Amino acid sequence: MASELPWTQSHSHTPHSRFDGGDLDCGNGLLLLIRQHLGPLDPGGLLELLSTERSVEEDLPSWSRLTGNTLVSCKRLEIGTSYLLSKGPFDPAKVSTGPLKTASIDLGQVKPGPRLGVPGPISATKPLPPLAVMGIGSWPRPAWLLHLQACKLDGRTGGEYFDEAVVDATRLSVGCQEAAGVDLITDGEQGRENYAAFVGSRLGSCRLVPVTDLVPLVEDPVQFKKELDALDVPPGTRHPVALAPLVRDRVLAVEELRRAKACGKTPVKIALPGPYLLSRTLFLDCLAEKHHPTREALAEEVVQVLRDEILHLLAEGAALVQLDEPVLSEVVFGQARGGRSFMCGALAERKDPETELALALYLWKKVTEGLPKARLGLHVCRGNWSKDETVALAGDYRPLLPILSQAPVGTLFLELATPRAGEMEVLRDLPTSLRLGLGLVNPKLDSLEREEMVTKRVEQAMAWFGPERLLLTPDCGFATFSTSPLASQKMAQAKLALLAKIARKIRGS
Repeated sequence: MASELPWTQSHSHTPHSRFDGGDLDCGNGLLLLIRQHLGPLDPGGLLELLSTERSVEEDLPSWSRLTGNTLVSCKRLEIGTSYLLSKGPFDPAKVSTGPLKTASIDLGQVKPGPRLGVPGPISATKPLPPLAVMGIGSWPRPAWLLHLQACKLDGRTGGEYFDEAVVDATRLSVGCQEAAGVDLITDGEQGRENYAAFVGSRLGSCRLVPVTDLVPLVEDPVQFKKELDALDVPPGTRHPVALAPLVRDRVLAVEELRRAKACGKTPVKIALPGPYLLSRTLFLDCLAEKHHPTREALAEEVVQVLRDEILHLLAEGAALVQLDEPVLSEVVFGQARGGRSFMCGALAERKDPETELALALYLWKKVTEGLPKARLGLHVCRGNWSKDETVALAGDYRPLLPILSQAPVGTLFLELATPRAGEMEVLRDLPTSLRLGLGLVNPKLDSLEREEMVTKRVEQAMAWFGPERLLLTPDCGFATFSTSPLASQKMAQAKLALLAKIARKIRGS
């Protein structure tokens, strides 16, 4: 509140950096820009913010406390207010002097550029063999890549080398997969902050916001903070938010495809967040100021963005494009109807399961209309952000079978290695036209599964579904969130190598 502000006639210390926020409020990108300007400063460095927006007086104190920064002092100006912020805790005895850096930025331009064109036609690829082995998507990142990623996100020195480092990390990721003997590679999602939120850093109309920064922006900050505290959210998690109409003004994953293809001759799979997931992720119903009237309105824009991206990927030779929809399990297994759950990054509230599942199926059909089903997949799991099995959801696929049976794709990638996913036998009711990517190793386990056990499950699946319908995969990615990998590179490679070994034995190759 305004009464919390440390008012003064003049700031006692000289800032190291200054920028003018104009009349932007905290819900329109101001907090992101504060982050960007604090990022390059050393711990304890001082930033002066100039603002003419009165609501900042109410939002800035709580944001400072929640993010671990310090609002040192503030003073009235002839027009507006000057706020002095410390990066992290403020220690007046340790404040160093230095040249003042002033930045004046037009802060009101959160808007998309022109829509990108889509090349064509769709390129041809070879069909996958029976029992083809592949990862789901993500791969553990090297420590040096994570350091540069943090520098880029915080605007610190070193961030300018991140894109170059992603090329090297992709080469390592692909090399590990090929050494394991897979039939299809991914780029390991090395350039993504996480499997879905990366969209917030690649579209001009979106922003990637630290979850803690959302608290001052919601209608009920106290309740929202309680909900966040109750969830097992990985540290440093950033959440994408749509701040303007969605337009595919930049590619989302085409560069990932190009990098992976440049690393070898193995066909490439690319995973994208599905349309239902993105509509749940980008639309935060709890925001005091919404930039789309409804989630359904935003979803229509999501459809066009994803459809354009998929067409581009297929034209450039992606063997398979996978849509990730893990939040479906939250719809049917979530405890409280209408409640909020982290569930791999989706914080938006939901309606009743029947409505949500109907929306998901509608969006899938709109995104994929007229596209080759054999080149499209759908991935479903029960949460992959923590090794703690107690925070992940449980339940077999029965409640999802009606919409999975109608999914307009050629392959379903399904979590099955954990008892939480129920028995594989329930999948026998799915149409025979659907190929099944069976999750047979668990990325959450630090040990390697027994070959005999996995082989027995594959043989049982072959008896039920036939080998031509089966692909062999892990349950999920090995590092869904870049800073919270579930497995080491060594263990991830060993788990894929186990699946490849089993596939070779059964094929007799």
